[in-house]
Amino acid sequence: MPDGCGADVMEITRKLRLQLLLQGSLSLVLLITLTALLAYLARDYRKEWDVTSSTRHTLLQASRDVLGQLNGPVTITAYAVAKDGRGQNLHKSIQEFMQPYLRAKPDIALSFVDPREQPKLAAAAGVRAPVEMVIEYRQRNEHLTEFNEQALTNLLMRLARGADRLVLWLDGHGERKLNGTANHDLGEFGRQLQQKGFQLNSINLAVAQEMPANAAALVIASPQVDLLSAEVQKLRRYLERGGNLLWLIDPEPLRGLQPVSELLGLVLTPGTVVDPTLKPPSGPPTLAVAAGYARHPITNAFRLNTMFPFARQIGAAESDEWRITPLVDVAPRGWVEVGKLDDKIVFDKARDIPGPVNIATAFERMVGDRQQRVVVVGSGNFLSNTFLGNGGNLDFGINVVNWLTGDDSLITLQARPAADSNIDIDQVTLYLIVFTFLLLLPLAFIVTGGIIWWRRRRAT
Repeated sequence: MPDGCGADVMEITRKLRLQLLLQGSLSLVLLITLTALLAYLARDYRKEWDVTSSTRHTLLQASRDVLGQLNGPVTITAYAVAKDGRGQNLHKSIQEFMQPYLRAKPDIALSFVDPREQPKLAAAAGVRAPVEMVIEYRQRNEHLTEFNEQALTNLLMRLARGADRLVLWLDGHGERKLNGTANHDLGEFGRQLQQKGFQLNSINLAVAQEMPANAAALVIASPQVDLLSAEVQKLRRYLERGGNLLWLIDPEPLRGLQPVSELLGLVLTPGTVVDPTLKPPSGPPTLAVAAGYARHPITNAFRLNTMFPFARQIGAAESDEWRITPLVDVAPRGWVEVGKLDDKIVFDKARDIPGPVNIATAFERMVGDRQQRVVVVGSGNFLSNTFLGNGGNLDFGINVVNWLTGDDSLITLQARPAADSNIDIDQVTLYLIVFTFLLLLPLAFIVTGGIIWWRRRRAT
């Protein structure tokens, strides 16, 4: 080979090596620049995706709605030892439980106190459980010992509500009781109301002089004997002053409450709603299912089925005084059965009323400078201890009471705890994962890259 050719080959080889070196250096600079840029953006911007099957790291919309009502900072102090007897890091567990709330509301301040190291602080805060959180908002505080989303969201709802609302139920005539334990009573519904910050009490108008002025709402639930004339007059005066009322009416006589019905302009037809969609194995199909609702603050964004056993139709005459909204229609293929309920009931065009049937109505009017609200539901059974857990009955009932007491902003589906799908990893496995992904794999990439670079260098 002539000398000139050897020089040309050497020159080409040097140029190629220089080009490869420049390309490698440029790629390294670009990689470092991109990594630095991503680190800078990750410091100021955060985006997360919850890929768990139960989305347990994401708050339900109900919880986010409640947090939106908390204007101002929330202070949370967790009283727990750093590690329990099993070696579990309790502070870390609480931090992980609170993380979705901290992301949704950045002005939540979370701090930890070890009651063994600072027993005086724990005693001053009234802490009694081994693990307990004290949540403070606007100089009101509550204690939490049950660590799930439903419990914490209910607590925050009570704090957002402010002062307790007094809800009374009429007593003394065999009514369903908000603290009763019988199947027909409303005790479980009353307990749910108390968890959400309502104060409950009964009132017997045969003894009380008048309805208390501080009552946020009155519940009348299916009296079994007639009210005295003096009691009915007290009820009318309460309503004429602008009092709020939830009236649950079953397919039975009004027990002396006709004057209240006339004040509202109710049109109450006899009979029981029959819905053949859910025909039971035996007996008449008297369980009416509602899947569609009117546009109203009580039912906005409400998507759950509700079930109304032994319901009656609730109608209302047109009124210039009241703004009337039919809330719930049931039995689109059913009817109001006026005759006897038995296994062989059929629709009678001459007597029965075809569906759909409205069974709940909301009334609003202004009394002076006060807005008065009334809801009449044609079923007392739907909130009873027997049927409260069916479908969205509890959610609908809570929404009704929230609206009656003026807490429109708290009308929301109640939060339910998401299923837990934690993976328990022991310390040895954790170290193995860290060693593999943070040391072994990067080292393998470096060695592989070095071998490829060395082979290319030798080839040139």
